[in-house]
Amino acid sequence: MKKIMVSRMALLTVCISIGLWGMTANAADMGWHGKAEVPHYQGQVFPPWQHGANNPAVKKGLNFTVPEVDDLADFHGSIDHPQLVIFVGGNYFFAMAPLVAAFEKEYPEIKGKIYYETLPPGILIRQMQQGNTITVGNMTWTIQPDVFAAGLKKVNYLIHQGLVLGPAVPYVTNDLTIMIAKGNPAHIETLRDLGKPGIRLSMPNPQWEGVARQIQISLRKAGGPALERMVYDTKVKNGETILTHIHHRQTPLFLMQGLADAGVTWKSEAIFQEQSGHPISNIPIPAKDNTTAIYASAVTKGAPHPKWAKDWVAFLRSPVALHIFEHYGFKPYHDAK
Repeated sequence: MKKIMVSRMALLTVCISIGLWGMTANAADMGWHGKAEVPHYQGQVFPPWQHGANNPAVKKGLNFTVPEVDDLADFHGSIDHPQLVIFVGGNYFFAMAPLVAAFEKEYPEIKGKIYYETLPPGILIRQMQQGNTITVGNMTWTIQPDVFAAGLKKVNYLIHQGLVLGPAVPYVTNDLTIMIAKGNPAHIETLRDLGKPGIRLSMPNPQWEGVARQIQISLRKAGGPALERMVYDTKVKNGETILTHIHHRQTPLFLMQGLADAGVTWKSEAIFQEQSGHPISNIPIPAKDNTTAIYASAVTKGAPHPKWAKDWVAFLRSPVALHIFEHYGFKPYHDAK
């Protein structure tokens, strides 16, 4: 009897071993390279980096935010009857929380009634062209903007398209920089270094991110058409350049995950990452190779809340707003005329 029990135990052990081997084999087949283990998860690396501070809603209810998994980092506030809806290019998502707080201090009656999106301008335009409707994951909603804010050329383009009313009102400028991991492990010094073989890049996608075209201009200034082709063609094809969907979040995220060595972003974004304590740094681009953006805003056509829209557009040029922008490296816009 004991022999039978021992045999059964041995058989069970063999079956378990085969099962575990099968699980390992399956894990390898599924891309885990035979190392099926609990991931070393670092939630602080993933957005939303301001931990809810960008949400202007007063009554937030249940907070169910799981970084990297359930997370709507570019949508802020409540869609339940807002009194001011702002579509703003995501190049200064980090500045929106203090801007909204300052605006609410000046106009207390609108507190908790502001909703805003900080997606790339090209994606915001596509949302507007789709009847202001957007789907993220399993959720679809429609929200009509009162204000559109982005680069001056993009705002003027929308005025020409009849989606936005003129005039475009400029307020600040921004310059480019090379964002790198802290310590600069890839030893990058200039834009020319981005064209070197083996340097992995995270770069904005020209299809919907206007900054990509300005980066291409700077690459041509620094290294001619050959450098631009290397970064935005050759390296895209060989996998050394990742084209982003939301450049203002993905580039630092890829750097912190070790998936890229560098990426060109606006200087303000690198400053925000450094101020947040993330292992991010940046390499200044000389003025002769740099490209300056002018940010502007305007009231949208058919804005549901035109009074608040006009107040917001005017507020962006106020000393209070400009002081907030300057904290992140923006400069006040001065008309050259």
